[in-house]
Amino acid sequence: MLKIGNVEIEKYPLLLSPMEDLTDPPFRYICKQYGADLMYTEFISSDGLIRHGAKSVRKLEIFDNERPIGIQLYGHLIEPMVEATRMAEEALPDLIDINFGCPVKKIARRGAGAGMLRDVPLMIKMTEAIVQNSRLPVTVKTRLGWDEQNKNILDVALRLQDVGIQALTIHGRTGTQLYRGQADWSLIGKVKNHPGIHIPIIGNGDITGPEIAAERFEQTGVDAIMIGRATVGKPWIFREIKHYLETGQALPPPGLKEKVSLARMHFQKSLQWKGEPRGIFEMRRHFSNYFKGLPDFREIRLKLVTSTEVAEISDILDLIEEKYANLD
Repeated sequence: MLKIGNVEIEKYPLLLSPMEDLTDPPFRYICKQYGADLMYTEFISSDGLIRHGAKSVRKLEIFDNERPIGIQLYGHLIEPMVEATRMAEEALPDLIDINFGCPVKKIARRGAGAGMLRDVPLMIKMTEAIVQNSRLPVTVKTRLGWDEQNKNILDVALRLQDVGIQALTIHGRTGTQLYRGQADWSLIGKVKNHPGIHIPIIGNGDITGPEIAAERFEQTGVDAIMIGRATVGKPWIFREIKHYLETGQALPPPGLKEKVSLARMHFQKSLQWKGEPRGIFEMRRHFSNYFKGLPDFREIRLKLVTSTEVAEISDILDLIEEKYANLD
């Protein structure tokens, strides 16, 4: 069981990773329908939030049907992060998560995200200040270390625990690795099974299907697994993993009719939350991924991801359902 403050999730919790321009309310709604146990907002810049930037403030919007949910913040200075934490608490999330894991250069080179791993004393000082000034449970997401020569995650985990975080998510790569190579879960397991670690440890990285999820739970004993990129175009991965963990059997993938229905629902939620034309533009990556692998799909896909009309997109989805009905 995973317990973080008032959040309690039974055996084998599955978490949706915070992802920029992806884990917005429409996508979170979809993932919740398929079994995500705990979700997070897109990560929010503390600088943008305290300056009341429209994009940052908009990311604070959460809904009761998403609970439990955490708001994730990033920044490189302590005072703005503390102030942003107070602002985030006003949105009434279930927890505050600190992003010490994003490796994107424009974030890391400023010392935020995974860049904080180059200054662990500052990381610890910032975390302590946030914990002391937060009414909510504070958690952290980070990586194994900044680079191959500095995989110091065990020391970092112990020090973060000492200043009061209530759970730690570890992505099994270093900051300089970005998303290259394979995630190293052996170090995640080492942290989880260290006698000095008492907080929940959540593993993250390369969870692409039920078998690998079951293997990681078994091998490392982590309290939960967080899934990121594999959910894009495949939000039913949560359902597949849960079924496999409960029965030991693989669940058949969704048929075309379900995928079309899912795409329609996601599109509707996107329009409701973002309006036109943004709700159309930001669905394009999802449309492409939902129907990846369909034979002779190139021409239809091109229409689907270039159309700017709601009615036309609806007609294209009708066409997909009709043309590929034999695949169900």
